Amino acid sequence: MKIKFCSTLFGVTAALALMAAPINACERSIDDSSVIKPGHITYVANPTVPPYQFTDSTGVLKGLRVDLANALSKRLCMDSEFISAEFSVHIPGLEADRWDVTIAPIFYTAERAKRVYMIPYEKQALSISTKVGDGRIGSRDDLSGKAIGVEIGGFEESRLRDLHAEFEGSGRKGINIQTFDNYATAFQALRSGQVDAVAAMDAVGYDYQQRGDFTRVLSGLFATPASLAFGDKALAQAVVRELNEMKTDGSLAELYRPYGIELLPGEFLLKGPDIN
Repeated sequence: MKIKFCSTLFGVTAALALMAAPINACERSIDDSSVIKPGHITYVANPTVPPYQFTDSTGVLKGLRVDLANALSKRLCMDSEFISAEFSVHIPGLEADRWDVTIAPIFYTAERAKRVYMIPYEKQALSISTKVGDGRIGSRDDLSGKAIGVEIGGFEESRLRDLHAEFEGSGRKGINIQTFDNYATAFQALRSGQVDAVAAMDAVGYDYQQRGDFTRVLSGLFATPASLAFGDKALAQAVVRELNEMKTDGSLAELYRPYGIELLPGEFLLKGPDIN
């Protein structure tokens, strides 16, 4: 009887050990001092940027960067939290510890990397969208004298202002740049005729075109990698490690495949204020 009892006890113990294994296998490597809420990664999104992040008809946040954020949190044994905010406050919010990561498709620039930590990992560029059937814009030079809508405070606005200065410097009409809080209101202005075109990320322009709303008449302008951005170095280091592992095991490519967006080749590298 004793032998039978011991055998049963061993079996129960072994079963309990197997049941506990998945929990113990996920060991959190991020210290609570690296995030604003212990056990959580708080992501900020401007949910008006399809296909990256948007809200569906029921108000649920969806999109490529939302899927990526949840995958990263799971691999890091953390929970995800999402905050919605206009893009113009994303970097200041990182600096003020209001959130941990911006999952907006933020263009990498050396100037931004002096303020926050960034992981450039995705191919991206600007596109110009017009109303369907509007044939007035067929080249970059055709932007001269046009009213172009753009999200305020972003790479798109900066590059448009460079192009505006280039046009005026050569004696041509500049660009009438009109800024909006987000892509959604910029495209609404295009629909109503307030602007002639909208400058947006290539993937955004493509998404609107696929839905039949507008025509992406120019693409591939000012090609620059898109990035994730962080306020904390240790968190950024953990994420870049996971991104590279996801690239190696194929899960990152699988996540990106439905969206038709290309990843940068080679190893992803962390950039930041104290990283050369």
